[in-house]
Amino acid sequence: MLQIFSNTFTVLYILLVAGTVLIILTDNQDSGRKISWILIIGLIPVVGLLCYIVFGLNWRRAGFFQRRHKNFLAEFERRSDERIKNLLFGHAVEGKIREDYRELARLLSEVDKITVSDDNDIEIITSGKRKFDALTEDIRNARDHIHMEYFYFKKDMGSRKIRALLMQKAREGVKVRFIHENIANIEISSRYYNEMKKAGVEVVPFTNTRITHLTIGAQLNYRDHRKIVVIDGKIGYTGGMNISDDYFVRWRDTHMRITGEAVSSLQYSFMNSFITSGGKIQEDYARYFPRHARLFPAKLIQIVPDEPDNQWPVIQMGTVWAVQHAKKYIYIQTPYFVPPEPLLQALESAALKGADVRIMLPKKADLCYMGPANRSYYTECLEAGIRIFEKTGNFIHSKTLVSDDYLSILGSANMDYRSFEINYEINTYIYDETVARENKAIFLKDMESCEEVTLEAWESKPWYKKLLQPVIRLFAPLL
Repeated sequence: MLQIFSNTFTVLYILLVAGTVLIILTDNQDSGRKISWILIIGLIPVVGLLCYIVFGLNWRRAGFFQRRHKNFLAEFERRSDERIKNLLFGHAVEGKIREDYRELARLLSEVDKITVSDDNDIEIITSGKRKFDALTEDIRNARDHIHMEYFYFKKDMGSRKIRALLMQKAREGVKVRFIHENIANIEISSRYYNEMKKAGVEVVPFTNTRITHLTIGAQLNYRDHRKIVVIDGKIGYTGGMNISDDYFVRWRDTHMRITGEAVSSLQYSFMNSFITSGGKIQEDYARYFPRHARLFPAKLIQIVPDEPDNQWPVIQMGTVWAVQHAKKYIYIQTPYFVPPEPLLQALESAALKGADVRIMLPKKADLCYMGPANRSYYTECLEAGIRIFEKTGNFIHSKTLVSDDYLSILGSANMDYRSFEINYEINTYIYDETVARENKAIFLKDMESCEEVTLEAWESKPWYKKLLQPVIRLFAPLL
């Protein structure tokens, strides 16, 4: 009897593995990601299969997430007037973009439908203290509502001060809504949030706690990596900085304070997440999309959310487009450089055709495996003519791209598989010469505290110092 059971289990397991491998091979994911999962399933029987079911299934392809948004999209269509719809989804402003970049704007708007906005002003923030001071001042001055969505919202000194301000404003009658990433902040007890609720803050965990056996992988693996603040529908914050003293005090990061029509795009993204996560917004939507003053000169801004809800990985597509169309230069800052094949080839092609391609990374990563993962791409990048700079001193967490004195991309997305394929991210595309030159100057200033990695120096390093890199590279698509 035991022998029959054992044989049956073996046959069923073999069929399950064969079926899983077939699913992996027929998926539209990056080939490197497919190979990594097949290796894991082969090297770690049973456990590898379970890991794939929880963390590897392509929910973007399965359409699981799209269904969650149908109710919100239908409700937004019903409760929004033509002014709001045109503000978010109209294409008239695209004509103000330089002609050679209109193709990019249309590509980005095809997926999540959010278009280019006009009449914006923007402050690029590279100091955590500046973000803390500006944000707390704007919160104190809020009169109608405060909407906040963060990947990390910690319990350290700076975070508690902002939490206290939110609670104070809620007691004053300001509508305060707050989305926290559930898994990333799992060490924070429910009591911390319950105190906010008692003060009147509407707190919603991004991850639905009603996990079923069908959705557990999606719930655990797909993280809300966004950083969004909207105050009175008129002031917005987004970028790379979370709410934590790491960002306020210790790390070098880039964030933005935006005023103007682009705030409405941030508002739309927040409302989508809030309602989809179980929150309710009963008031007239016009309250949250006020009219904005005309500005001159105005900055043209396109807010681009990406998520497994979308059929297409729009942030990856936009990044690849920007790299492919760079004529003079493209400067990139990212803490995690694990590029999918299309992006890696685009970067190499840009350098080979003569563009000045520079990538800035932290010399010491915050995660033990990310240093070897980043460096596993150095040889081929350097051989193609890409210049690599490792920043010393404070850990650099910036996620920025600037190209040809016109296009700037700043946001929450790293240059890795997790940001491009798995996480909920939000990037800002800015079509403006002044802002691009400012971001270029920021990059060049940061270079003063960098060490350039040359091909000769890199190849001369002892083999044992690079031994871990090819091993980590095998699993890079899963990081």
